[in-house]
Amino acid sequence: MSERPAGRFITLEGGEGTGKSTLAKGLARKLEAAGIRAILTREPGGTPLAEAARHLLLHPPEGEAWSPLSEALLVNAARRDHLEKLIRPALARGDWVICDRFADSTRVYQSVSGGVAQSTLLSIESEVLGDTVPSMTLVLDVSLEVARERRAVRAGAMDTFERRPEAFHEAVQMAFLAIAEAEPARCRVIDAGQSAEDVLEAAWGEICSLMGGQQ
Repeated sequence: MSERPAGRFITLEGGEGTGKSTLAKGLARKLEAAGIRAILTREPGGTPLAEAARHLLLHPPEGEAWSPLSEALLVNAARRDHLEKLIRPALARGDWVICDRFADSTRVYQSVSGGVAQSTLLSIESEVLGDTVPSMTLVLDVSLEVARERRAVRAGAMDTFERRPEAFHEAVQMAFLAIAEAEPARCRVIDAGQSAEDVLEAAWGEICSLMGGQQ
């Protein structure tokens, strides 16, 4: 009896307004159409405990704010629960997991603008992730102007990160591109300034290359 092939773990990264959620849904549809079961999730979130942590992180009580280290610890606690209860079981079943943000976001958001040292974040990341690392990370890159326009038309109140100044968002963009440059075997940069359909096709081309490697 042949073993079921291992699942693949795809993460989508990028700043606010780059279209990660839209792309995640599109990739899940394409995988399902190809006969591959896809689990769509997000970070922080994905499990009841992690979703509760997400709300605390993005919408702290009025007048309160987390320090960068507190943010990193909170999101990593949520990530560990997410890994143990959703991501690892799905991969063990042979499913593909598409995650809107993962550990790269912590490396970026909690380090820029005088945040936590990279060495500290990487040490925590190593302990939390173990050997569960993304098969491929798609880094969505778009101009700050386009991202700002997209954030402005979103429904609902902006969260604590969306409200931060333009210099913060510029630092975030540069930090994601630096990760992609440093880890080319894992990361692929996608031009997210294109139409949603073109972004999906570009990302799907990268996914197909990963599917070919699995066969």
